[in-house]
Amino acid sequence: MTDKNNSDASNQMWGGRFASGPDAIMEEINASIDFDRTLFRQDVRGSLAHANMLANTGIITSEDRDKIAQGLNTILGEIENGTFIFSRRLEDIHMNIEARLSELIGPAAGRLHTARSRNDQVAVDFRLWAKEELQRTETALTGLIGAFLDQAEVHADTVMPGFTHLQTAQPVTFGHHCMAYVEMFGRDRSRVRDCIERMDESPLGAAALAGTGFAIDRHQTAESLDFREPTRNSIDSVSDRDFALEFLSLAAICATHLSRLAEEIVIWSTPQFNFVRLSDSFSTGSSIMPQKKNPDAAELVRAKTGRINGALVALLTVMKALPLAYSKDMQEDKEQVFDAAASLELALAAMTGMLRDLTVNGAAMRAAAGSGYSTATDLADWLVREAGLPFRQAHHVTGRAVALAEEKGLDLAALDLADLQAIDAKITAAVFDVLTVDASVRSRTSFGGTAPDQVRRQIAFWRSRL
Repeated sequence: MTDKNNSDASNQMWGGRFASGPDAIMEEINASIDFDRTLFRQDVRGSLAHANMLANTGIITSEDRDKIAQGLNTILGEIENGTFIFSRRLEDIHMNIEARLSELIGPAAGRLHTARSRNDQVAVDFRLWAKEELQRTETALTGLIGAFLDQAEVHADTVMPGFTHLQTAQPVTFGHHCMAYVEMFGRDRSRVRDCIERMDESPLGAAALAGTGFAIDRHQTAESLDFREPTRNSIDSVSDRDFALEFLSLAAICATHLSRLAEEIVIWSTPQFNFVRLSDSFSTGSSIMPQKKNPDAAELVRAKTGRINGALVALLTVMKALPLAYSKDMQEDKEQVFDAAASLELALAAMTGMLRDLTVNGAAMRAAAGSGYSTATDLADWLVREAGLPFRQAHHVTGRAVALAEEKGLDLAALDLADLQAIDAKITAAVFDVLTVDASVRSRTSFGGTAPDQVRRQIAFWRSRL
């Protein structure tokens, strides 16, 4: 009776989910198999490379190596076809695979872990996964940049308003605006490549933290796993998660770029702007308002940025106070990275699809391009170039012209020459050649400017670069 009451009290104290008391809680907090099973392919690949190296160096026999390889390939097939039984009691993907390997091939399985620790095992698995994910990210970014280049080519001459403070500033072309994102996502692509270059080292063979006394060949395993070389410090090898932090950093920057683009698509697709239209493939309706067509795909891409930024902050916080070398805290390094990678991959795919799906309303863009006295800077530049005024004086004269146009309810190009000459007598009829949006755009011929020929020049550069 007493034992039962104590047991009931214990269960009540620990909560209904943990029926066995403290041991169940420890199993719950300690197990990582629910998420690190994602690494099963990398774990098998790393183990195959390790077993082959052990045989080549004479540490295990070739017969044991062959048994291990056969067993690992069997396990790989079981996981891929969904027949493998994962056990939370075995904590992680490494122990689940090792236990099944022992069932399949017996004592030879125990030799696989010679000269290896779970510390360097998980480090190499995670690096392999991150490298593969970065390569997928690079491919996705290349596809997105290609979609922008296609739009830019079609719309190199399509005039639209350029904005600062979301106020009309100067006329640009939609092609030029697209090329701004090509530059942004091009930098993201270069960050991906830099990250791959920095992380392209194999930690396998570092063992727990101090290396091993066995005569292993770390260069062989590095080469077989397609790493450039092995890591050079065994302590850093098992405690480093810079590659994961760097992945999350570049993912956060890329997601921010995607979010800015998504915001513009949301704004541009409103009836008030009417610059672009998304098809039904990337829009949804309203449950109550039948006229609505919501840019939900763009809004969800915008929202994914929060998840990715949160993942970066979470892992930075996990790592910020860990003494060398390995601590169990580092088990928390994967879920956030996996989630961020999936979010970024989906956001890139969605944005590439939206961009290729986008219908541009050139007439609405052109009408808006001339609003807000967007050619005022062209007037000021003309006064400097043709009338010889210092720019500050030209700026003042232009400001008076804008005030007059606003008072009369006219565009600058609609003012009478006499009105302009009343402000400054040096103004001639030639000024009207620069006050149209087309003339403004054509005049911006500086390198990287919005003139259509410059836009096409940058398109050609990026096509050759890709």
